[in-house]
Amino acid sequence: MRILIKGGYIVNEGRVIKGDIAIEDGNIIFISQAPKYASVAAPLFDSIIDATGCYVLPGIIDDHVHFREPGLTEKADIDTESRAAAAGGVTSFFDMPNCNPQTTTLEALEEKFALAREKSHVNYSFFYGATNDNTETFAQLPADRIPGIKLFMGSSTGNMLVDKQQALERIFKTCKLPLMAHCEDTDIINRNMAEVKQAWGDDPQVSLHPLIRSEEACLASSRKAVELAKKYGTRLHIAHISTAEELELFTACSDSVATNITAEACVGHLYFTQLDHERLGAKIKVNPAIKTPVDQFMLREALNDGRISVVATDHAPHLLSQKEGGCAKAASGMPMIQFSLVTMLELVDEGVLTIQRLVELMCHNPARLFGVNQRGFLRTGYRADITIVRPKSPWTVTKDCILSKCGWSPLEGHTFNWQVERTLCNGHTVYHNGQVDNTYIGEEIAFKH
Repeated sequence: MRILIKGGYIVNEGRVIKGDIAIEDGNIIFISQAPKYASVAAPLFDSIIDATGCYVLPGIIDDHVHFREPGLTEKADIDTESRAAAAGGVTSFFDMPNCNPQTTTLEALEEKFALAREKSHVNYSFFYGATNDNTETFAQLPADRIPGIKLFMGSSTGNMLVDKQQALERIFKTCKLPLMAHCEDTDIINRNMAEVKQAWGDDPQVSLHPLIRSEEACLASSRKAVELAKKYGTRLHIAHISTAEELELFTACSDSVATNITAEACVGHLYFTQLDHERLGAKIKVNPAIKTPVDQFMLREALNDGRISVVATDHAPHLLSQKEGGCAKAASGMPMIQFSLVTMLELVDEGVLTIQRLVELMCHNPARLFGVNQRGFLRTGYRADITIVRPKSPWTVTKDCILSKCGWSPLEGHTFNWQVERTLCNGHTVYHNGQVDNTYIGEEIAFKH
């Protein structure tokens, strides 16, 4: 198949040009400024996509999702969440290991790849999980197939919580792949929870969640992770930075992925503040907690100066019944992958960042940081992972348009002015006109670490 995407505004590597992109057998074969092929396109191509008035982006790479499979599929699964990803312009995802069984053995890792080969409608890979006692398996990991290793340095479930110094030292010393860390200090969180329960009862109102999952808890853990990474030369990527104080651990620079220690911000922390708990309750209860308007402002500032390298979702669906209650009872996590790109485009309209910088943070930098092979850029020879978005096209999030299995979103009722018009994965249209091609299966992502 030869496909021409014609007449769109191509956003790539810091530039916006009006041009054409040609695709053959799933690869980009040329990019040119329009209207080079306008008069001769018909006989040259099997299909022509008119992108007039649209912006043509590399497919979004989400480096942080929880698709809940295997073991937690009442909330979500690879089929449903990859459909939501396609509808949101996301063409590649890296899934986290805290499912059931946890992805902390080579056998469990292979099981997830086997599931994705049957069910994922976009491209996929999986983080391997670090535990207190599995560092001996790190050397056996298929480095060309996974983005890295995930470490939970904050409250998690079962054997995935690692907060003892000896185990942390062993992990940072042994890990030769990128190490993504969830950083919250469990002792501080437990102390805060006890104090808040004493004052407010066994299940304090959810607006107190940021006092429990506090700035102090985040900073203490992130600082420890940075110290260990510097000690052992570990390639550290700290997930979902949520506080202004943590940003001081990172250096502002023009090439933020060239450093050994990088940071991720999540859409929820960039879009909401803790004041939104009054309106949305536990729907936006996440770990680490969404914090103050000042924290949000500083996170947005850091998108442009290099302290934040990647924007992701931490897409983590729960059933609405599991979100009932307060700080102690309501589950933490929310679905965001279907609406992450349009949410960030809203911030573009507000002047928070440019569309070129958005592409750096959501496409180029995830590819650079994790060594993704031939994706994340619009380049000749690269796989044709492409997202086409249309500005000034208002629509409102309603329950019937939500594709995540959990069936709800904290953005219900919100009107966006950008719309994902088409998502191409490996040159195949996997989403268009509100429909996902449920027959298409994405590809396993390859890495060059």
